[in-house]
Amino acid sequence: MPDDLNWAIGGEAGDGIDSTGKIFAQALSRAGRHVLTSKDFASRIRGGYTAYKIRSSTDRVESVVDRLDILVALTERTIDENLDELHEGSVIIYDGERTEMQDVEVPEGMIGLSVPLKTLAEEAGGAIMQNVVALGAACEVSNFPIENLDSALEKKFGAKGESIVENNKEAARKGQSFVQEEFDHEFDYDLDTTDNDYVLLNGDEAIGMGAIAAGCRFYSGYPITPATDVMEYLTGRIDHFGGTVIQAEDELSAINMALGAARAGARSMTATSGPGIDLMTETFGLVAQSETPLVICDVMRSGPSTGMPTKQEQGDLNMALYGGHGEIPRFVVAPTTVAECFHKTVEAFNLAEKYQTPVFLVSDLAMAVTEQTFSPEEFDMDAVEIDRGKVVDENEIEAWTDEKDRFQPHFPTADGVSPRAFPGTTGGAHMSTGLEHNSLGRRTEDTEVRVEQVDKRNRKVETAKEEEDWSPREFGDPESDNLVISWGSNEGAMQEALDYLEDDGVDVRFLSVPYIFPRPDLTDDIEAAEEVVVVECNETGQFANLLEHDALTRVKRVNKYNGIRFKADELADDIKEKLQAEEVTA
Repeated sequence: MPDDLNWAIGGEAGDGIDSTGKIFAQALSRAGRHVLTSKDFASRIRGGYTAYKIRSSTDRVESVVDRLDILVALTERTIDENLDELHEGSVIIYDGERTEMQDVEVPEGMIGLSVPLKTLAEEAGGAIMQNVVALGAACEVSNFPIENLDSALEKKFGAKGESIVENNKEAARKGQSFVQEEFDHEFDYDLDTTDNDYVLLNGDEAIGMGAIAAGCRFYSGYPITPATDVMEYLTGRIDHFGGTVIQAEDELSAINMALGAARAGARSMTATSGPGIDLMTETFGLVAQSETPLVICDVMRSGPSTGMPTKQEQGDLNMALYGGHGEIPRFVVAPTTVAECFHKTVEAFNLAEKYQTPVFLVSDLAMAVTEQTFSPEEFDMDAVEIDRGKVVDENEIEAWTDEKDRFQPHFPTADGVSPRAFPGTTGGAHMSTGLEHNSLGRRTEDTEVRVEQVDKRNRKVETAKEEEDWSPREFGDPESDNLVISWGSNEGAMQEALDYLEDDGVDVRFLSVPYIFPRPDLTDDIEAAEEVVVVECNETGQFANLLEHDALTRVKRVNKYNGIRFKADELADDIKEKLQAEEVTA
């Protein structure tokens, strides 16, 4: 890709890796460059390897790749961890004055720049700015105008006062000047800037922004990696729209608070990850049984149990589909990109209220922590449409009352969706219970009523199958006999993998599926293809199993479950290997 730069900073947790990377990412995006970031971090406060990687280009970037051009190594382990991605000509910036870095051996063919980061930072006002010195050095290596770094430094440190901002600017320029004066090497990078205006957003933030746009007015949650940023984004922002965020004491409280708010008429949401979903499972049934619209976001991570809290996986699909005792009607929506996190969150709220059913919004760590650039126009708040479903007021209540003028919130309608009256609606007083109930919401063990109510609740999903568009997103060659299918966050890597495959003479049709239940019927697509490969980040092929069940045929699988997301070049190689394999293996 032209003008494509891959940069990273690595060290130990607590070394300011994340904030340093975010500063450089913002500087690049404010210079009109596209950015896509990735993070590798340990599940601890201090210690353990952590890294922040940036891929940047004037063209849009959708995936990370197996290449690093510039590496800021705060520890020797950082070099070892990234050896597979470093190449001939890669530049490694490190502080050779530090005791633990004095014996660093720069791999043959690479360029080592020993920059006294701590000493230069102290000259600028404090050792704490040594990472900013490294950013200045990186600007010189990449020929990136350091003035573009200034606005990012102002955003990061502006609240701490002008002197702190100026000290950081000076620290950056000391790093730049040191490389200029001490190294006469001609570096191969020359980063262009543009006049484009981009926003930098990660998946969790996009979900929070989508929730506000959708009219969410109550959020309750308990902090858990990697879902916490949804709550962090909403805190302080939702207040401006009359909303509230509550940090509950645990996930049980979080979902029950959200359920209560939804019963009161507020658009309501909670977000968590795998262990929290486990705790919330009992309430799933109450949400569905009481026909309460609620959005439940699961930002997946490696499991089971505590697993690897800071690593990528798509292992919760079966839980989202089947979690909870009994048979629970639900929708399962899985955004495929950071931008889709915004749009599918809006859609999730509309589905929840239109069909009075719980909606699982399924994301994952790779999408949650990935920051990507977008044009502001991609998030048009004015274009958001809100559908609150069959809400009735006092003028419509009479049509839904029985012979004793009692409102029937669970009336067995033909489409399965009953009328909904908010608390305080004249004539709309009613109750709902987790026990099986009649049309009035009152408990019953009558066998005929039981069948009637179960059928009614499940009929809503059948109605939605007919009324809504569950189509997948399509890329690649529509006429190709090679079909690749994925779901969730794999779309970006697969999009760029198509280019690698094309370069190798392999044509592919790619379907990216954002709807797990209901899901599109891909039977005809699968039967029409000569080769079918399903891509997902889990070991058992949970989505592939669904497709095999739907189409009654076997498919090939590319599965990754080591805690690291797919990379475009790696994925292209895996798919090419599968397409050439003769047998289908489960």
